[in-house]
Amino acid sequence: DVNPDFVIVGETRSYNWDMMHKAAFFVANGARFIATNPDTHGRGFYPACGALCAGIEKISGRKPFYVGKPSPWIIRAALNKMQAHSEETVIVGDNLRTDILAGFQAGLETILVLSGVSTINDIDSMPFRPSWIYPSVAEIDVI
Repeated sequence: DVNPDFVIVGETRSYNWDMMHKAAFFVANGARFIATNPDTHGRGFYPACGALCAGIEKISGRKPFYVGKPSPWIIRAALNKMQAHSEETVIVGDNLRTDILAGFQAGLETILVLSGVSTINDIDSMPFRPSWIYPSVAEIDVI
């Protein structure tokens, strides 16, 4: 809290101005800025990690290093942990900007489920497409 080496941001509903002030101060003064994902919101439009990081980024002038989706780092780590290969792996997710982008960047087949963040109307705004689209996880039949 006095002079940390890292500021790490994840998901929370107890975020406040004092936390943002401290985090931005530490990042601006040399702490490395790590975050779990760039999601701006989740279901119900609650601010997610990316939204929490936005204030810190604007104040400090430094962007976070995202270690979660869509970072290729997390996909490689997961594939290594499972001893799997990208050609044999499918990623399932409800968010085009994180889940499906992560799979696309890692060369995986992707399944977008429409029971969460992204909608069918969001697909046309993206430069990539999911391999398959299903209303929910319960209806997936390709695996």
